[in-house]
Amino acid sequence: MINKAEMTGRHAAQSTMSSADVQVLLSPAQMGHVDGAAIRSGIDGFALMVNAGEAVAALVLEKFPQAGRVVVLCGPGNNGGDGYIAARALLRCGVGVDVHAYGDPAGLKGDAARAAAAWLQASRCETISPLDAFSPCADDVVVDALFGAGLMRPIDERLAAVMAQIMAAGCPVVAVDLPSGLSGASGQVLGSSVVADHTVTFVAMKPGHLLMPGRERCGAVSVVDIGIPQRFVESFDARVFLNSPVLWRHHWPMMRAHDHKYGKGHLAVLSGGPSMTGAGRLAAMAGLRAGAGLVTLFSLPAAMLVNAVHMTAVMVRRLDDAGDLENAFVERRIRGFVAGPGLGTQDQAAALIDALAGTGLAGIFDADALSVMAGNRDQWFKRFEQMASGLVITPHEGEFARLFPEIAPAQGTSKIDRAVEAARISGMTVVLKGPDTVVAAPDGRSSLSTNAPPWLATAGSGDVLAGLIGALLTRGMPAFEAAAAGVWLHSEAGSLTGPGLIAEDLPQAVSHTMAAFEAPGRPEVTRPGILAR
Repeated sequence: MINKAEMTGRHAAQSTMSSADVQVLLSPAQMGHVDGAAIRSGIDGFALMVNAGEAVAALVLEKFPQAGRVVVLCGPGNNGGDGYIAARALLRCGVGVDVHAYGDPAGLKGDAARAAAAWLQASRCETISPLDAFSPCADDVVVDALFGAGLMRPIDERLAAVMAQIMAAGCPVVAVDLPSGLSGASGQVLGSSVVADHTVTFVAMKPGHLLMPGRERCGAVSVVDIGIPQRFVESFDARVFLNSPVLWRHHWPMMRAHDHKYGKGHLAVLSGGPSMTGAGRLAAMAGLRAGAGLVTLFSLPAAMLVNAVHMTAVMVRRLDDAGDLENAFVERRIRGFVAGPGLGTQDQAAALIDALAGTGLAGIFDADALSVMAGNRDQWFKRFEQMASGLVITPHEGEFARLFPEIAPAQGTSKIDRAVEAARISGMTVVLKGPDTVVAAPDGRSSLSTNAPPWLATAGSGDVLAGLIGALLTRGMPAFEAAAAGVWLHSEAGSLTGPGLIAEDLPQAVSHTMAAFEAPGRPEVTRPGILAR
């Protein structure tokens, strides 16, 4: 016999990984392999289901102690089995519980059938009410244990109608593993889905918890250890990670007492014509704030005056044409470049981009550079093939569609899948921007960011990001780690600045977010994103 205090205490401290570990995101298929491997090793599958169901019940007791009734909706698989265990645990704690089944419970197999039988025994009911008999009330708490993360097809109209009733009634919803109707792999809505207040998932988060629009439908996500040893997760060659400092901290270029400005790297930013200079200046200032020892803004002759008037710490150098770019880079001891912000898309811009191939340097292509490349993509990728491992491209969705028209969003294909495929095609690290920015490397690694505030969507914000990543490349970070670090720092700077942010605010805010990495003895900046909501 268990009580509320025992149950909430049992699960309150559970989590998958310590804050010192990289957080791996498992696809539903990978999670299935982890479950299977654990059970084949001798771990009792039903015991895992009991741990999962009781964790759900513990969260309901913690978050909704005054619930008038908890209604558990159980599906035809193991997610439904978790629901039956949760219902039994809540009943034992004195909570009023109703259970409704989707499909015929007599068709359940294995652990799910055993869980349903345990519910019938505990409730002393002869049958389980069908889903059609459920009529939500405003004071109900609904536990959604219908499908979880493994759903791969759109839900039927009958289920969609039930979900609409739940939303119309305003019932709080606790989802088991993932709100039903969402793809655990892509975060896409498969026809219809509920919007949960809380989601309890197991072992590790799934991409669908963090990719849009799924992220907005999961509420607060709790990750629970149900007794599967970490070695089963680590047996995978992990490819998808939550972006946080632990992912790239080991590559962070710490400043040393004997460093000089050239030792910290010299970054070049290419500027366009006189009417488009602001983007380049934002990138240049961000690069300087991100730790590049020197930054030079290479300016076309017509834009020299306007750039020189606005720049102080950033040097401005005249660049007459593409022909002397390589010599200028050698003379200035340039170590990395940013090309694209405000560069324009005329022939002169294409010539400058082409000249960069002769430098062999690490760098980033953004904005106008991507538009130039989209006109003859394969030729451009071939041109930069020898230096591609040190290059980063940073498209938003529109630029991505023009650059990679064959990688169209489709059901079952996630943003992560698209970014990884683009990195494979280009040979470059890809930053597919948005509220759920994905960084993907040609070797198949990817990271997903969740810490971007909505007010980062403002003019010039992407130019600052380009400068940040360019500076980290210049300071010697590998392309994937530099891109992931730049994305995270950019988002943290936006959060620090707050609503009302304009792009000019970001470079200085970056200095504060970087302090934890540069100043000895300073505490590390941590913002676990959705997990803190």
